[in-house]
Amino acid sequence: MAITLVNPEGLPTVDAYHQVAIASGSRMVFVAGQVAWGAHGGTVGESDLAAQVEQCYLNIATALAAAGGSFRDVAKLTVYVVDWTPDKMPLLMDGISRAAAQLGAAPVPPATLIGVAALDVPEHLVEVEATAVLD
Repeated sequence: MAITLVNPEGLPTVDAYHQVAIASGSRMVFVAGQVAWGAHGGTVGESDLAAQVEQCYLNIATALAAAGGSFRDVAKLTVYVVDWTPDKMPLLMDGISRAAAQLGAAPVPPATLIGVAALDVPEHLVEVEATAVLD
């Protein structure tokens, strides 16, 4: 594995992600922001934040597989959520948990969550981009 996830002493431990990813691999993969499009282009989970988060993570896994990697290779995620408020956190975490169950991996690398006014189309509630490091 090219990525080691760490929660250093002196920083708070957060359930949703690790504070640090240490990369030892030599090949970087940058995955464009993924929205809740299914394989044929239609929006999955319209009006359902958890379902859209799950689809975004599955789309990232698909992109990484095409590069010869998996979610275990992700060094950093950036998550953009439309009209973010803290009360949406349980839905975000539910979507992540559902994706983790399908992927067989807990996708908990360092992450940044950014609230935004809108995304590319009104149906999209979340977009997730990833940076991965492969051996």
